[in-house]
Amino acid sequence: MRAIVVREFGGPEQLRLEVVPDPVPGDGELLVGVEAVGIQFVETQVRAGRLQGVSPVAPAGLPWTPGREVAGVVRAVGAGADPALLGRRVAGQTAAQGGYAELAVVAAAAAHPLPDGLSSTDAVALLGTGRTAVGLVETAGIGKGDTVLIESAAGAVGAQVVQLAGAAGAERVIGLARGAEKLALVRELGADAAVDYTDRDWPDQVRALAPEGVTVVLDAVGGEVGSQAFELLARGGRFVVFGFSSGATTALDPAVVAERGIVTPAYFGPPTGPRGPEQQLRQIREALAAAAEGRLKPLVGQSFRLADAADAHRAISARATVGKTVLVP
Repeated sequence: MRAIVVREFGGPEQLRLEVVPDPVPGDGELLVGVEAVGIQFVETQVRAGRLQGVSPVAPAGLPWTPGREVAGVVRAVGAGADPALLGRRVAGQTAAQGGYAELAVVAAAAAHPLPDGLSSTDAVALLGTGRTAVGLVETAGIGKGDTVLIESAAGAVGAQVVQLAGAAGAERVIGLARGAEKLALVRELGADAAVDYTDRDWPDQVRALAPEGVTVVLDAVGGEVGSQAFELLARGGRFVVFGFSSGATTALDPAVVAERGIVTPAYFGPPTGPRGPEQQLRQIREALAAAAEGRLKPLVGQSFRLADAADAHRAISARATVGKTVLVP
């Protein structure tokens, strides 16, 4: 089969198309003929060598084939897997890697049969991002009366959170994005307002929209943007970190956090605690069901051929993408 292989950490050019042996499903596993694979931002950081030794998503060594989110047709089943799944369209996550390929292995217990009305590209747009968006709304406790500020609101996760925050009863949803096209998209997804975070006065624009302060910040950018967003929180608000696309996490002064009564649950770890597989599978099922029923609009902003994986990574790194970026083998 053809697959993308990384043999050295570095730039997008390290994503090279090679012919490699077909994977074989083991006990309780499925072999999926990949129709679509979702690209996660963190994969661009791993490819660059920035997370080696500091993140569980980084491979123990090279060579490495990225990719966890896949959807396609079950071609073979391992021992202990339901043979009735043969020929079914499913979506699921690989154990750790291997998705940027024509064939991938997925645990049968983590595979979700897809309804006829949901495409493979839409499904992978919801596997990680839909689960994360559902989890963020739950972690932040978004509900009636909240004013929510969402960073990277035109991104793969942000686009889902904009929709789910409104559905959860938030009084106002304010999205941060970059450029007129992305701002228009954020409004189209249901945000009450969209603000360009490249404007020098963007915090003042948010203050004008929410003079009393926002009650929830969902921090995907970190760095200076995250720090500025923190200052917009009302006393007793919630500041939930789920990314650092700027390359730096948001530095918070514990004394200031305590003095203002801010709650800081982190989506990726303490004090939220571990998210068990059952909880994550439930969140994925909820996102897929919401999409199939028309309650959640998957946002596939752009797709690339498997051979053009390097171009996909370049576009993501250049902030030239909206929503989910998908590879189509």
